[in-house]
Amino acid sequence: MFRFLTSKPLWVNILAGFIFLVVLLLIFLGSLDIITHHGKTMKIPAVVGQSIDEARKTLESQGFEIQIQDSIYNDTIPPLQVIKQFPEADNLVKVNRTVYLTINRALAPEVDMPNLLSMTFRNAEMVLRRYGLKLGDTLFKPDFARNSVLDQIYKGESIKPGTKIQQGSEITLVLGNGVGLEFIVPDLFGLSYREARSSISEAGLIVGSVVPDADVADTMNAFVYRQNPDRYDYEKQINHIRQGQIIDLWLSAQKKERIVDSSAVKKVN
Repeated sequence: MFRFLTSKPLWVNILAGFIFLVVLLLIFLGSLDIITHHGKTMKIPAVVGQSIDEARKTLESQGFEIQIQDSIYNDTIPPLQVIKQFPEADNLVKVNRTVYLTINRALAPEVDMPNLLSMTFRNAEMVLRRYGLKLGDTLFKPDFARNSVLDQIYKGESIKPGTKIQQGSEITLVLGNGVGLEFIVPDLFGLSYREARSSISEAGLIVGSVVPDADVADTMNAFVYRQNPDRYDYEKQINHIRQGQIIDLWLSAQKKERIVDSSAVKKVN
């Protein structure tokens, strides 16, 4: 072989080598279409709405490969159902193309229960949606803070902020109805202002105007000798008051004795 090559002129060898390279190039280009399936396209089938197993069978049977690109959670869709595909259905692509799928999670992720207490109903509803939680029942309770959240309940029990809870869970809200509990006006006569203020706060009432006598030097240790509303009305009937209402107080430096017309005051049962 070597003797054959060396016996030929140089230009003949160069020409033979060039022809050989051209033949190799033509063979490579001819096989390239076969390797890459050039010009062969297929329409991608629609798999959105199918389970992941059904989608896999549908795509792989037609020569496509699949890859799970993402997973999200939606409690209105069956677990492991295909939510999105890329490329989308009916697109023409080369065979063996990879189709990327987004599926619905089998289990709901956990979130921290937000603190909804004292929020307005509208704000609480927005926060629930942001956390992926659902609004369940709304219950109303006597309270002067109308539509303010008084309690947050999960499965019949109060749930503390920060508690782990599955996304999609229902939360029941207890709201104020704008009307406080009605009860008998507390009797503050003879109490120090400090004691009276504490009693008013514990009853869910508000201290209104405070009118000290001219000789009162220490308001906190002065004594209540008059209030509005009083425990009794002008007909000597028991007065009632609701949470959130105001009581005005009159103070004296010395504790005064109450003058009561016992025959005029009707007995309270």
